[in-house]
Amino acid sequence: MSDPPPPTVLLLGTCDTKLDELVYVHHRISNDHGVRVVLIDVGRTPETHPAIAITQSALFAASGLPRPADLLALPRGELISTLIAHAIPVVATLHRENQIHAALALGGSGGTSLGAEVMRAALPLGFPKLLVSTVAAGDVRAYVGESDLAMMHSVVDVAGLNDILCPVLENAAGAAAGMARAQHARLRAATPDPAAGPAPAPEERRRIAITMFGVTTPAVTRARALLAAYPCTTYVFHASGAGGRALERLAQARFWAGVLDLTTTELADALCGGVLSAGDTRLTAAAAARIPQIVSLGALDMVNFGTRDSVPGQYRGRRLFEHNPGMTLMRTTPEECRVLGRQLSERLRDADPALAEVWIPRGGVSALSVPGQPFHDAKADAELFKAVKEGLEGTVKVVDDERDVNDEGFVGGMVARLVQMMRMERIDETKGQSNGSQ
Repeated sequence: MSDPPPPTVLLLGTCDTKLDELVYVHHRISNDHGVRVVLIDVGRTPETHPAIAITQSALFAASGLPRPADLLALPRGELISTLIAHAIPVVATLHRENQIHAALALGGSGGTSLGAEVMRAALPLGFPKLLVSTVAAGDVRAYVGESDLAMMHSVVDVAGLNDILCPVLENAAGAAAGMARAQHARLRAATPDPAAGPAPAPEERRRIAITMFGVTTPAVTRARALLAAYPCTTYVFHASGAGGRALERLAQARFWAGVLDLTTTELADALCGGVLSAGDTRLTAAAAARIPQIVSLGALDMVNFGTRDSVPGQYRGRRLFEHNPGMTLMRTTPEECRVLGRQLSERLRDADPALAEVWIPRGGVSALSVPGQPFHDAKADAELFKAVKEGLEGTVKVVDDERDVNDEGFVGGMVARLVQMMRMERIDETKGQSNGSQ
């Protein structure tokens, strides 16, 4: 069997403005860590240097897209979009052919936008991605999105080697080299050796996405325990905005065999301007992809903000709860709950009735909304439940249950229905049938 390519880091940057810094990182990765580097020039003005593996000209030739006429004349935004479009297919090809095992980019705001977009679009989840950026200490949602991209703050601008920037770049080089070695080892382990004979067929395990928040953790813990008896793997998403977007993106790609969307709180943040919004397409992809799903109303009693001082002025008089020093929760009102119920039903109304159900936990939609807890509000909950039932009448089945969302029986019912929709059999039953047929 021929040896695979050695561990290799893709290094992405604008060589016309950051060549010294890119070459410095290149040398640290190759000389200090013994890992190969493929440096791609994505600058406006083409550069030549022995360290550049794919020049700007070579990038345009390999992308399969029409060569841009005059980069120098393009506005900055259009320039970045053009370079992104040409870099994505080239990087995707390098990954598909296992020529790279980690990706590292350096940049200011423009280089960050370029590097992040290329890595998100060309490289899958699980592939190591690191971005050293001048803007990494701020709001990075636009760059990270729903991906697993890691960002490292450069502290100073990536413009001149000095005793602040150099250690940061050395740390990034070490991190990228280590991740490349780890990815390379995973690929080797996953590659069958013909000399060892045919590998046994892998056990088929179906993928199930579950949504969770701190106030619905008992429910998700119980669901995972019940699903452990079936041939499936559970993937728990924190309903943090990015978590919901990641779930939706993977549902669009039909990555899931089933979805237990127990915690739909991100709808409340989208409605009220909270910090954990997943956008207006939350709760749409599974239905469109005809993926079996059980949906509940977990944590729709709350909107999330940062510290108490960060709560918008119009909400200061509302019922607030300090979840932790950096997170303040706001109770949704009856009017907001009515809108949330309508939104949820609108997004599920066209789902296949055989592959979707909504479960209402009348005893409380979170650990904070059960009787005796600070967010208990029977009127608000009633408006939510009424809007869901009216909005889905005659379409998707609604199961109206008196228990709360974290009740073991309530969770058990949802899991049982999802298992039925997915037509899964318990592992012990499957083995028993197999043994009986021998």
